Amino acid sequence: MRSLETVHHSDVEIAVHATQVASGVIRSAFHAPLTRYAKEGDDFATQADLAAEQAILDVLATACPGDRFLAEESGVTGAARSDRTWLVDPLCGTRNFAVGTEFVAVNVALRTGAAIGVAAVADPFTDEVFWTAGQGAYLRSDGADQPLLPRADSRLVDVDLDHEFPWSSPSRLFDAPGFAGEFHARVLSTSLALAWVAAGRRAAYVTGGDLRDSVHFAAAIAVCEAAGCTVTNLAGGPLHTGPHGLIAAADARTGAQLVAAVAALR
Repeated sequence: MRSLETVHHSDVEIAVHATQVASGVIRSAFHAPLTRYAKEGDDFATQADLAAEQAILDVLATACPGDRFLAEESGVTGAARSDRTWLVDPLCGTRNFAVGTEFVAVNVALRTGAAIGVAAVADPFTDEVFWTAGQGAYLRSDGADQPLLPRADSRLVDVDLDHEFPWSSPSRLFDAPGFAGEFHARVLSTSLALAWVAAGRRAAYVTGGDLRDSVHFAAAIAVCEAAGCTVTNLAGGPLHTGPHGLIAAADARTGAQLVAAVAALR
C-alpha cells in the first residue's frame, strides 16, 4: 500500500488513501473476536469500526488540518467554521462484518459548501476503490484506474430495508406492479451495492429516508452521479427533497420504471 507521502496530495488521492488505510484495518480484524458497543436501538459498532474511523481521521487531519470532519462514530471534529467537511463512514455493513460476511464498504466524501466534489468507496476484501473527483467516476484496482460504466442489463436491484419508506413495509416493493417480473431484488445491506450501480454490477439501488449529509450514502451517491447514473428521490424528483429516499439507476429508463413501481404502492 502506498504511503501518503508517495501519493499526489489532491483531495481525491487523500480520500482514496484514507479508504485504503481503513480497509487494511478492517481486513486485519476480520474473523477476530469482536467487542460490540451498543448504539441507538439494536444498532452497534465494533472495535473494527472505531479503529477504521480513527485511521481515516488520522489521514484526513494530517493532510487537511484546517477542515471539518463528520464521522459515523465520533461525530463532528476539526475546524468548526470550515466550508470543507469530510463525511466518514468507516465500516458500512457492520452486521455483515460481525458475522463474517465480506460485504462491507468504507465511505469517504468531501463536501465543499453544499456540494460533494470528491468521494471514494472502498471494498476492503477486493481491494477496489470506486472514486470521483467530480468529473467522471473510476475504479482503482491493482494500481490502475478504469472508467465506471453503468449498465442495467442485469436487472438486479438492491433494496436497503433498514431505512424508513413512505409505505408500510419496504418489502412490498418486491411484489409491486412494474417491479415483479421486471427486476430481481437483492438485499446486500451496505452502500457497497450503491457503488456497484456505477460499475454496472447492479441495475439500480433503492432506499428510503432523508439522506442529507448521510455519511453512509454521500460518497456512493457522488460516484453514481459522476458516472452518469440517474439519481432521484423516490418520486423521481430531485434528491434530498420530499418524499426523500433514493433511486439510483444505471439509466433513465430503469429509473422511470422504478419510480412507477414505487408510485403504485402509495
